[in-house]
Amino acid sequence: MRVNCVGAIIFDAAGRLLLVQRGRPPGQGLWSVPGGRLEPGESDEAGVRREVLEETGLHVVVGRLAGTVDRPGPGGVTYVIRDYLATVSTASSPASGGAPAAGDDAADVRWCDREDLARLPVTEGLLEALAEWGVLPAR
Repeated sequence: MRVNCVGAIIFDAAGRLLLVQRGRPPGQGLWSVPGGRLEPGESDEAGVRREVLEETGLHVVVGRLAGTVDRPGPGGVTYVIRDYLATVSTASSPASGGAPAAGDDAADVRWCDREDLARLPVTEGLLEALAEWGVLPAR
């Protein structure tokens, strides 16, 4: 069975990448870009906006597709993940002042540079995919 998922590749003004720490399986405790499963009938763009808002409290504008990966899941499931570039909306989360805050199934959220990425336990294949797509954070 194939499960459609989306993710968001979001950078701040310093070139750091927004990562969330997964609070639930699959990948509990690992860091990855915000994202998750699409709901029935939901477009990729709507799914990216919803997932980012649920996991980080931020509103985003969805840009171009950065790339797609297939990841194995439990019970023979294959997660088909389409990651999109996105930017934080200028009208993002007035209550938080535009700062990300972990929510929904995210245990933590933070802006990361390349050194952070090298130190954090990230989901399998994340660094390779970001490198292949030319979207690694600044040093």
